[in-house]
Amino acid sequence: MDDEELWKKINRQDERAFDAFYRQSAPRLQAFLRQIVGNREAAEDLTQESYLQLWRRPGSYRPERGSLRGYLYGVGRKRAAEWWRSKQPSAEAAEEPADAAGAESSSVMSDALQRLPEEQRSLLWLREVEGQSYAELAEILDIPIGTVRSRLFTAREALRQVWQAGARRSL
Repeated sequence: MDDEELWKKINRQDERAFDAFYRQSAPRLQAFLRQIVGNREAAEDLTQESYLQLWRRPGSYRPERGSLRGYLYGVGRKRAAEWWRSKQPSAEAAEEPADAAGAESSSVMSDALQRLPEEQRSLLWLREVEGQSYAELAEILDIPIGTVRSRLFTAREALRQVWQAGARRSL
């Protein structure tokens, strides 16, 4: 089912269609939000709020502007920004330790990403982990595609510098 058909079903309050979309896409949105806010519980709450907004106001999605998933990531990103504005970052909001499986590689990657500014970190996550297209990124971030490309270049260069600095320290 394509996004427009799915959206029409959600717009008609089709609980099964909404549930299927939620089950398929919520874990990835939550992982993205966790990268932004650095707190599992807050990411869970923001994920729920994002889906709740879609359920209550499905008419705010415009199929001609991009994918439903891209729209939802934009909603989540805005909610995360509101969360940061309303809360002073503290030790409580620090990233929880990684799970045992893949902890070392996750730790290295998380450390590298955490050294980047939030905007660069979330942009890289959306592109490289979530596989969002440039058009979807432009929709999510509400910026032109050319700006997406230049910001991605800058973010990749910043990540490269973090990796190189880490490699020099370990020599």
